[in-house]
Amino acid sequence: MADVSNELIFEVLKQVQQRLDKVAPKVDELKSEMNAMRGYLISMQQDVQNVYGILGRYDGRLEHIERRLELNDSPTMSA
Repeated sequence: MADVSNELIFEVLKQVQQRLDKVAPKVDELKSEMNAMRGYLISMQQDVQNVYGILGRYDGRLEHIERRLELNDSPTMSA
């Protein structure tokens, strides 16, 4: 096995440090992009929930109108 000197280890560690110095800002950039995406997805989810709420209200109003106009298909109970 070849002897590994302290200088060789030091050179390898310097190269590793240089690479990490280049990677760290990119990781920070990715973190901020992911946070932006998370915020966007949360707002989309809220929008979809709002749409479902509006559709639910319209469904209730439509059922009320159908009952008032006696347009519903369900059999009515005769008294």
